[in-house]
Amino acid sequence: MKRIIYFISLVFAFAVLGAKAQNVVLNAEIDTFQMLIGEQATIRLELSVDSGFRVRMPQHEKEIIPGIELLEKKSSTSTLNGGLRNVYTDEYLITSFDSTLYTIPPFEVFVNDSLYLSNPLALAVYTVPIDTANLQNICGPKGVREVELTWEEYRDSVHLGYLLIFFLVVLAWVIIRLVKNKPIIRIVKIKPKEPSHVVALGKIDEIKNDATLRLDGKSKEFYTKLTDTLRTYMHDRYGFNATEMTTGEIMECLRKIETDGNLEEVKEILEVADLVKFAKMTPPANENDRNMANAIEYVNVTKNVGEENLQPTERRVVNKRSVVEKRILIVSVIAIVVIVVAVAALLTSDLYNLFS
Repeated sequence: MKRIIYFISLVFAFAVLGAKAQNVVLNAEIDTFQMLIGEQATIRLELSVDSGFRVRMPQHEKEIIPGIELLEKKSSTSTLNGGLRNVYTDEYLITSFDSTLYTIPPFEVFVNDSLYLSNPLALAVYTVPIDTANLQNICGPKGVREVELTWEEYRDSVHLGYLLIFFLVVLAWVIIRLVKNKPIIRIVKIKPKEPSHVVALGKIDEIKNDATLRLDGKSKEFYTKLTDTLRTYMHDRYGFNATEMTTGEIMECLRKIETDGNLEEVKEILEVADLVKFAKMTPPANENDRNMANAIEYVNVTKNVGEENLQPTERRVVNKRSVVEKRILIVSVIAIVVIVVAVAALLTSDLYNLFS
């Protein structure tokens, strides 16, 4: 008890000193000088100084001194005399878990780089007294009690589990799509174009088998189909636009081309066709048959044998849409894998905390 009175007297003695200069007033006080272990006390540090001065208050993070823990710090500033002076106040909420008599040294405050010290403080921390007269009432530690988990405790784990299952299903679906996706490069076989003489002979055969073209009054339609077939054959065989030429222009082009065909017979077919179309001439049936036979002979004589030996060609086709889809699927797989790993980590951590 004498030591406590000594420290209290010492505190009041330092409080009288105030500060190092007339315009700086620094004071520290505590709301109690004794407390039990675990209780809390408040230290109030107040600095009064003329306005315009640079001030740096003490910086404490976890402890005021070893054994006295800092729980909370509040700082405030106010003015006096119409703003001529500033008052800086720091309040420290402290506690201690060691029973002893603490001497709190003066707080250090800098004003314009000059050091000022507050008055020291004293604090006595006591333990809780034990009732030695009733020791039978002191109970030992209780055993660990098992409690049932509530829905609020494992709700997050259930939700994370559902989320993990969902993303695993999506991941499996995307991987299947990626595996079954169409190939990016395909080999396509291109069938060669049907030879021009085969096409021409086929159409002439259709004209030959069409009985309606042999009726009276059908000569114009007969010769129109026959000459159109020959003109198309010449265009495909030799490359000049016979479908848009007159008979004279066609014959002029054919004479410039080396051909084994009987040009006079072709000329006769075209000229008879012109007379039927424009002069409304009606040739006898035997002449129609002769002209059809001459047309077949002309095609057979002038056909390009090389066209019959053409084989299907192969071409590499790049499926651009498939390329884009593959890239999207690959990026999707990577993203979903990252999400699955993250969700699995969260679920593992949650379950560990729940059952540990």
